Amino acid sequence: MHAITIREPGAPDVLEWTEVPDPEPGPGEVLVDVTASAVNRADLLQRQGNYPPPPGASDILGLECSGTIAELGEGVEGWQVGDEVCALLAGGGYAERVAVPAGQLLPVPAEIETVAAAGLPEVACTVWANVVMHAGLSEGDVLLVHGGAGGIGTHAIQVGKALGATVAVTAGSAERLERCRQLGADLTINYKEQDFVEVLRAETKGADVILDNMGAKYLGRNVDALAADGRLVIIGMQGGVKGELNIGKLLGKRASVFAAGLRGRPLDQKAAIVADVRNRLWPLVEQGSVQPIIGDVVPMAEAAAAHRMLEEGSIFGKVLLAAKS
Repeated sequence: MHAITIREPGAPDVLEWTEVPDPEPGPGEVLVDVTASAVNRADLLQRQGNYPPPPGASDILGLECSGTIAELGEGVEGWQVGDEVCALLAGGGYAERVAVPAGQLLPVPAEIETVAAAGLPEVACTVWANVVMHAGLSEGDVLLVHGGAGGIGTHAIQVGKALGATVAVTAGSAERLERCRQLGADLTINYKEQDFVEVLRAETKGADVILDNMGAKYLGRNVDALAADGRLVIIGMQGGVKGELNIGKLLGKRASVFAAGLRGRPLDQKAAIVADVRNRLWPLVEQGSVQPIIGDVVPMAEAAAAHRMLEEGSIFGKVLLAAKS
């Protein structure tokens, strides 16, 4: 089969479409013929040599995919060869075939094309695990989403609105903020021109839940932006890894700070997240309340171009890689 390999750590041009051995499904796994994968920021970091895959995971890029089940490994139940699926991966998505633990499979939602479904698993599981399962977002809450125009952000806006929250977002241009409003964002903040803490305090009681991709750079201001009993969930470190935390402010607000990745979680945790996504989020997708937001679809062999798009910040939503023309 063909897959994207990394010649050496570096710029997008180190990505190559080459022949590699076919994967084989182990016990509890299925083999998927990949229709499409998607580009995530973790892929850019791995390409640069800064984010190695977890032990035992494929060193091929790609944290999600969609496609058709080609083969069942020993002990797999509930799935059949030919089923159209999308999947959460620890790696291996930038390829024509990938072996997936059965607990990380999701059916392609009704009314969603298989290619577009490749843009759902990573954002769905990240947002649902952090904002809903951990932080307990519920009707009437205020949700602040940093990076509202990206893959995670565009999904989080829709989930927040579907659950009855007031959704505030940050983004870096009027055009991107307008598109966030079209997705349902109630309060839009241009982080280049406005202080999100001041805007949030002026317009709301503060954030009950903050979904943060910046890390250290926003840590202090995120705590300032929290309402009483607020929950800050950190899923990225685009603004650095070390910050100063004012424990007094946390105590005064009875607030919490939680940080968690998805890729390195044990299989049983991932399976529990995927099961909850299937049970509670997939119905919202099938009724149209939450949809994959696709900025562009690029042939998988041209993954370098897709990486450049994400690095330039020109894409609204997800960039997909189509394995089949």
